[in-house]
Amino acid sequence: MEQEKFSKDINFPEGYVLCVDKPLEWTSTDVVRKIKYALERLGWRRIKVGHAGTLDPLATGVLVVCIGKATKRVEELQAERKEYIADIVLGATTASWDLEHPVEGEFPWRHITRADVELILSKLTGERLQTPPVYSAKKMEGERAYELARRGEEPEMRRALINIYAMELISCELPAEPRLRVRVECSKGTYIRSLAHEIGVGLASDGYLAGLRRTCSGDFLVENALGLEEIIEELKIKN
Repeated sequence: MEQEKFSKDINFPEGYVLCVDKPLEWTSTDVVRKIKYALERLGWRRIKVGHAGTLDPLATGVLVVCIGKATKRVEELQAERKEYIADIVLGATTASWDLEHPVEGEFPWRHITRADVELILSKLTGERLQTPPVYSAKKMEGERAYELARRGEEPEMRRALINIYAMELISCELPAEPRLRVRVECSKGTYIRSLAHEIGVGLASDGYLAGLRRTCSGDFLVENALGLEEIIEELKIKN
């Protein structure tokens, strides 16, 4: 059944799944809170709102938001396969494996060819174990890993089983610049920051994530996603 078109006239407590194009520098929780507040202003008091799959603040794209009775579907929707477009810089690394932290180490990269990149992408495709970033929301004895890392501790990250179904090299600026753009189709729990690091290490160098856009989560596509400003404008009480 086709979902009712988004508008403020929807009976949200009965359940609605909203596909949001998450803006840069917003946390997934920020987006949920903003939508929840707007719904409460419309009169839907104590309405449940949650998301089905976290996006880092420095990532944009599809964030699936479940409202009302649809929050019961969070785990189901979160388990769907995802697609990302990742911009990766080789020859350097950061503590978080993305731009949240400054570059802290540089490595050789001029030996890397496009053929080398294609080969490592092939080797990293499939079901395997992956180590999450230290600066992640993984729980470690009741605390988030990033909380421990920010205190100067070094949490021992447990590897998790993931599946990278496909990777495609969209663009490669080698040998002029050590930059790649890669399309990644993967399972729940895959860290694209970790993948950027793995690609770099596999090329006898290192790498970090310079940009990330989630283009698909299950049946939800970024071309059909609504911008947050558009959503909030629709939910405003008109005077």
